[in-house]
Amino acid sequence: MNLGSLVRRHRKAKRLTLKAVAEKAGISEGFLSQVENNVKAPSVETLINICAALGVEVGLLMNQLQNKEQLFLIRQSEWEDVDLPHTGFATRRFCPPPYRSIIDSAILFIEPGKSIPVRKNLKNGQEILCVLRGSLELVQGEQAVQMGPGDAVHFFSDPQRQSITNLGDELAVALWAGTL
Repeated sequence: MNLGSLVRRHRKAKRLTLKAVAEKAGISEGFLSQVENNVKAPSVETLINICAALGVEVGLLMNQLQNKEQLFLIRQSEWEDVDLPHTGFATRRFCPPPYRSIIDSAILFIEPGKSIPVRKNLKNGQEILCVLRGSLELVQGEQAVQMGPGDAVHFFSDPQRQSITNLGDELAVALWAGTL
């Protein structure tokens, strides 16, 4: 179990929205989403505020985190549980930042008509994208590839000339992995 998953689990158990918890904790909804998806780690003060907003003792959360896992699992049932912020996309990272040293991976959720930002400051990075649900378009330089469920692509990162966009009319879900 990682911090983001624990925060999400406690928030969902209390039937609270991202917006409600973020407002009460004095942070943005987007930042809370990034914490829950293990994209960003909160400061100690911010974690205390999040726990207060959730009505959870910080010590309880820390005790739950002491049982570090070597295996990170995202079940398909969790796909339906994603809160998409105003940006129209969310990532559900497999493991938190301290555990990512060679490869990063996530389940991507992209609303129709929305794109996911490209990772920046990469040199010689490689990525894999596999569409699980819906359809996506990968633009890589001069090439545009339309992808549907089950389609997968391996490509070299090109942050200046790359985009991943949902051109379909339903939520797209994809498995993504990339080197750091």
